[in-house]
Amino acid sequence: MEYTVIIPALNPDERLRDIIDQNWEMKNQIILVNDGSDIEYMPLFAELGEKCIVLHHRENRGKGEAIKTALRYIKSELWECSVIGIMDADGQHLPEDMERLLTEAALHPGTLILGCRSMNGEIPWRSRVGNQVTKMVFRMAAGTEISDTQTGLRAFSSELANFMLEIPGERYEYEMNVLLACAKKSIPILEVPIQTIYHDRKNRCSHFKKVRDSVRIYRQFFKFSSASISSFLVDYVLFVLFTVLFPEGAGFIAAANIMARILSAAYNYMVNCRLVFHEKPSVKTAADYAALAVCILTLNSILLQIFSGALQFSVYPAKILTECILFAASWLIQKQIIFKTGRNIFHASERGEKI
Repeated sequence: MEYTVIIPALNPDERLRDIIDQNWEMKNQIILVNDGSDIEYMPLFAELGEKCIVLHHRENRGKGEAIKTALRYIKSELWECSVIGIMDADGQHLPEDMERLLTEAALHPGTLILGCRSMNGEIPWRSRVGNQVTKMVFRMAAGTEISDTQTGLRAFSSELANFMLEIPGERYEYEMNVLLACAKKSIPILEVPIQTIYHDRKNRCSHFKKVRDSVRIYRQFFKFSSASISSFLVDYVLFVLFTVLFPEGAGFIAAANIMARILSAAYNYMVNCRLVFHEKPSVKTAADYAALAVCILTLNSILLQIFSGALQFSVYPAKILTECILFAASWLIQKQIIFKTGRNIFHASERGEKI
């Protein structure tokens, strides 16, 4: 059984030599991807080429593209490769931890293995806060939780290579997209605890750009949120329009609300199918969504009447308050039931195995 370790590298330091040496001693095949490093690093890559396969990008294309370049090489040249690992070049991952993940991947074909760090102890505050934020965003976007969404130490059997190549993303957002895609496709995710290593309090060795790469990572969640917000705006504009067009009388607010809700629900369903959850419209999801829409509409109308009638709120602020109350419930039901994502995320310790 042949293990292959992918190491993307951009302007690496001397720690990379130790990483290559240790993986080589473990008899792992190594693919080192030079992702557009400066010219002065070429002698180091040439030296390391004696113990590993070195692939070059003429310019920096991003970590996601570096990983995909190595995966394409494995598919075309390394036919006997059965397990693939990915680790960083900055020394934040130990080769012995990589070896443990490779072993777990061999034991669990079709499963994504994550090396998850403990967020306790001497962790740079930026990394600690960043991981907590991405955990929250991932939980909201995927409907499930991973303890370390930012880990770059990963492994999987080669049967997942084509799937990994299909996932969009060029830079650091690729790693988050992998987690989202696995959750969506119900691909099991196994979390294995690893040692936590930071070389200084500010984690200067990382090439992660706080603003640019964070926007890339959270883009998927922004897309989810924008669909719901746009649906609310459609609903609200139609509600205002119908209250102007309908003659005032008994039930005119309820009638305007129902009409706006029906049309905005149809819009929201199509947006969620096509752009958010990437599902083709189907009878089942449409029926489930219609049932949810009826329930939400009923509650929407009841709350709107309570706020605008019994509590004497102005009708338009009452509409906004009603939508805010029901937003969370609608979102959770869509994520957990209608467009359900997989929950196959577990820890190695949960199987009673020694790690």
